[in-house]
Amino acid sequence: MGKRIIQQRRGKGSPTYRVRKRGYRFGIGYPNKEGKGKVVDLVSSPGHTYPLAKIDMDGELFFNPAFNGMEQGQEIDINSGNEVEKGNILSLNKVPIGTRIYNIERNYMDGGRLIRSGGNSAILTKKENGSVAIMLPSKREIWLNDKCRATVGRIAGQGRLEKPIVKAGKKYKMMKSQGRLYPRTSAVCMNVVDHPMGSGRGKNPSHGRKGKIPKVNAPAGAKVGSLRPKRSGKKK
Repeated sequence: MGKRIIQQRRGKGSPTYRVRKRGYRFGIGYPNKEGKGKVVDLVSSPGHTYPLAKIDMDGELFFNPAFNGMEQGQEIDINSGNEVEKGNILSLNKVPIGTRIYNIERNYMDGGRLIRSGGNSAILTKKENGSVAIMLPSKREIWLNDKCRATVGRIAGQGRLEKPIVKAGKKYKMMKSQGRLYPRTSAVCMNVVDHPMGSGRGKNPSHGRKGKIPKVNAPAGAKVGSLRPKRSGKKK
């Protein structure tokens, strides 16, 4: 008998691979009303790659990713006007073409789902018949309802991956806070019972080695290897 591969064991959600509860103790979202808010604090969250802004809106507190350059005490407009300033939360129909935005709602009033990692931002490129086109960092263009809301600016935390980690212990704690596997063992170094690409036999393609790219409709436990590569073929 074999045993479960790492991807299957992670999917079960054992404490080894689960994010710590305090890693995501701050919920991110937008309030369901319009008005003015004030940044009362900038909070560090171990489960996020950016600081969070704690915003007070008439006694109602909510958290939003901080933009690059946000300051404590700054006033934020939550869809009550048309002023396009960094940190303001506006409907997409109020945002001019070419503006950088983040924490974008995929569906109206869902609180923000797109562009929520440190240093990222998207660009609003087109407006047509109640819909807007958003250019994602991957250069993919998507169309959304113009009533969806977004935050103006770029998320803080840009360049965090350029900083040297220096010590293995720091890398371990970074991965631990997000429930990530560290260190990661190469697939071909495992035994054949532990991974589809395990053991040293058949590494030569002429021996009929199993392909590294899984099928699109493969179950979760079989999604191992190179997932949906951006390009294929030899790079010229």
